[in-house]
Amino acid sequence: MPKSSQISTSIDDVLQKLADGKYVADRSLATVIHLALNMKRPLFLEGEAGVGKTEIAKVLSTTLDRPLVRLQCYEGLDINTAVYEWNYTRQMVEIRIAEAAGDTDRAGLSKDIFAPEFLIKRPLLEALESHNGKSPVLLIDELDRADEAFEAFLLEVLSDYQITIPELGTIKAEEPPIVIITSNRTREIHDALKRRCLYHWVDYPDALRELEILKLKAPDAAEKLSNEVVLFVQELRKNPEIFKQPGIAETIDWTNALTQLNRVSLAPEIVSDTLGVLLKYQDDISRIQGSEASDILRKVQTEIDQIG
Repeated sequence: MPKSSQISTSIDDVLQKLADGKYVADRSLATVIHLALNMKRPLFLEGEAGVGKTEIAKVLSTTLDRPLVRLQCYEGLDINTAVYEWNYTRQMVEIRIAEAAGDTDRAGLSKDIFAPEFLIKRPLLEALESHNGKSPVLLIDELDRADEAFEAFLLEVLSDYQITIPELGTIKAEEPPIVIITSNRTREIHDALKRRCLYHWVDYPDALRELEILKLKAPDAAEKLSNEVVLFVQELRKNPEIFKQPGIAETIDWTNALTQLNRVSLAPEIVSDTLGVLLKYQDDISRIQGSEASDILRKVQTEIDQIG
């Protein structure tokens, strides 16, 4: 492929673009993004909630200077919400005006009211349009929440990057959008859709990368506090009894909350008082609050002392 047609010139270029958007990525993620951009293939990102999947699409939109078109999936999502619908109110007004003017040409009127100006474009149709010569970034977020019927419809859209509207014909993208699909794996996505995509599992970061993320996203936090928070969260994720492990977003929120409380380090009482920022289920909070939090904190402080 000629270099001039490439969106990304190298893996290092992707790493730099992500860094410019304050996103800390490992090389394997940058590699699959580089391939997806230049092969013009959808990128399917799977992983636990809160590990930064959605953020990747936002950062690419910003650093590549392309509009972000987001389709948030949910149970019951249909074509009217995801693709297009007709503006029935405007159509009815047009019919009333025609009737008042004595226009009885039903065939002509039917053609008039199904013109493009009466079409309400939803995310998938919007994503087929170029903006200033550039295709948008299409984020299909949390596909696992949508019904399987919608997933099947999506196969056709991603195969040819075109949508057929019976009254208007087929609308095809001049240039395929950059497609990012995310899933929290609440259900399995069919192999047929995965085969159309490049795949990457976005995992929780290791301690060094999570600390690097905190330096970018919570720059006002004391260095000691950031170190303790990262090690505490890393230790917490090892607990198999935790129903919902904290993601990177929760680590950032907790650090910012502690900074708001003018904390420069962790202590058992402040950990227990602020666990609701880090954990989102009462059973998890009850399990960690008190002696368990103190035990984790002692382990963290011992580890820091050994490193120091």
